[in-house]
Amino acid sequence: MEKMFCLGIVLGMVGGALLVANSYKARSLVKKSQAEVIQKMDEMMDERLKAMGDCGSEEGCKADKKKKEK
Repeated sequence: MEKMFCLGIVLGMVGGALLVANSYKARSLVKKSQAEVIQKMDEMMDERLKAMGDCGSEEGCKADKKKKEK
């Protein structure tokens, strides 16, 4: 059962790669999606770094915790 599942996953990945390699629309869709994911990850990291920077003092951390509790 596990072997068939793994084989199915591998064949699906190979089939998807062939589809994307041979289709301009699929390739452009993948590139667009990758760009969106990268942009969202950058925004999330910027927010986290900003939150960590605000938490440089104990007063900043306490203020953040009070905001989250409300």
